[in-house]
Amino acid sequence: MKGVGFSFKHAGISAKEIHAAAPILSTAIFQLNSIKDKGYDGCATSINLPADKAMHLKVKKLAKKYKKAAVIVVVGIGGSNLGTMAVYDAVKGKYANFYEKKMVLFADTVDPDSIERFSNAVKENAKSKYKVLLCFVTKSGGTTETVANFEILYSTLKKYQKGADWVVAITDKGSKLWELAHHKGWDCLEIPKYVGGRYSVFSPVGLFPLAVAGVNIDALLKGAKDMRNKCLNIDITKNPAALSAIALASHYRHHNKNIHDTFLFSNDLENIGKWYRQLMGESIGKEHDLNGRKVNRGITPTVSIGSTDLHSMAQLYLGGPHDKVTTFITLDSFNKKMNMPVMKEYDALASSIQGKSMAGIMKAIEQGIKTAFAKGNRPFMSVVLPDKSEESIGQLLQMKMMEMMLLGRLLNVDPFDQPNVEEYKIVTKKILAG
Repeated sequence: MKGVGFSFKHAGISAKEIHAAAPILSTAIFQLNSIKDKGYDGCATSINLPADKAMHLKVKKLAKKYKKAAVIVVVGIGGSNLGTMAVYDAVKGKYANFYEKKMVLFADTVDPDSIERFSNAVKENAKSKYKVLLCFVTKSGGTTETVANFEILYSTLKKYQKGADWVVAITDKGSKLWELAHHKGWDCLEIPKYVGGRYSVFSPVGLFPLAVAGVNIDALLKGAKDMRNKCLNIDITKNPAALSAIALASHYRHHNKNIHDTFLFSNDLENIGKWYRQLMGESIGKEHDLNGRKVNRGITPTVSIGSTDLHSMAQLYLGGPHDKVTTFITLDSFNKKMNMPVMKEYDALASSIQGKSMAGIMKAIEQGIKTAFAKGNRPFMSVVLPDKSEESIGQLLQMKMMEMMLLGRLLNVDPFDQPNVEEYKIVTKKILAG
């Protein structure tokens, strides 16, 4: 299969800047190579997930047990569901619940209106004898929003679904949820201790619900493993993760560009943008650097969808401040072959589209905006996916996770922790305790 393409041509970074970053990245890539396929004893060892055959077999075996699930509810938040949602929408389609045999829902907010609708969906399907599976996903085992949502949905499920509980807990071994799951007799899958939520999509967190939903996880993991090997290349000029990290770090440090927009030319890829938004926000936004100095460092990640957002944001992107770096993510081919009819009377409204393919129109728009960016000296990189298959999506997500590890090294911050996130959680629990 053709691999994911990457272009650095319009990134606006000089050979001198690449050369300056080379020693730091060479050391970082050497260290990543040293932990390759050696278990999970360290934060960067998420790179070993795509090659963990024992874990994959365990996930597939459990997924087979629940293959009759007609409704799958992933109860999680942040890294516990964003990657799963991103892969599912990309592969199956953003509106898959309207045409797929299985319904997949993501309960990721304590918005009472949303949870009521999910609860009603659980109720109506369980009453109609359709099997409902709850995937209870929280690494810590005690995330307030996730526990609250699960309690609501589980209480509904128990009322209307007869027989054994269809609940699978995915959490750290030894967490309070792990202990509860074993007490309840639920099936349980372990998240490797040092694999953080935003790097966990190729762990049971993503693999189990995706497998039950009919996604080919073998192809997903093959793509991820192939890209992992490409991003472990010590020659940074042939390493897409390294080149992308250099561009982002150099523009941030030397060119006052602190916004990174991921511009995806496919509706189905929107949640990949949101997954990446968390990956960058939590990994790079740090109060202190690795030396303990207060730096308040960070690049703000934004998400745009082509061609929709060209009609709301293009004026800002092309005429506004030079504070952004853009990564365009486009497709070589779409799943559907849609062609325009030939209706000459509409030429007066929009000329030159009669008989053209919709993909061709999208390509013209992509080329138009890239040309405008280049003409206006707006730096951008290009990622081209062969298609929206599992293998292509696996390559993309792995590249972006390794990009973030290398970017953290260049900006001298820890890309694996998120100490400030705990502040709101502590206050929330105090308020709820009265």
